[in-house]
Amino acid sequence: MMGSENYAEWQEAIHKPLVVSAMLEDYRAGLTIDRYHEEADQAAGRRLDTPLLVLWSLRDDLEQLYGDPLKIWRNWAYNVRGQGIDSGHHIAEEAPDELSSVLTAFLPNAVDTRAR
Repeated sequence: MMGSENYAEWQEAIHKPLVVSAMLEDYRAGLTIDRYHEEADQAAGRRLDTPLLVLWSLRDDLEQLYGDPLKIWRNWAYNVRGQGIDSGHHIAEEAPDELSSVLTAFLPNAVDTRAR
């Protein structure tokens, strides 16, 4: 569960027309212009070369709908790591300790300290 404090904030946000509009525009962009840009990047062979951490909810249906998230992201990046988190959709709110542990283990190794 998200927790009562976070749920209250979410409820407040979804009753603000500008917030709802922004949320819908983000989804719209994901289905239109973002998708075209991503397809162009893939066609040109462009992929992320920075370490990428992919996290997903084990209680969502993401894997059933789309397959292995790591396999999907390996089409977009060279250095992909990740794991499922035992939570629902709202990972940060539902599993903050597990998320924090995964992030603090990943981030120090993801930073390239060499001079550019």
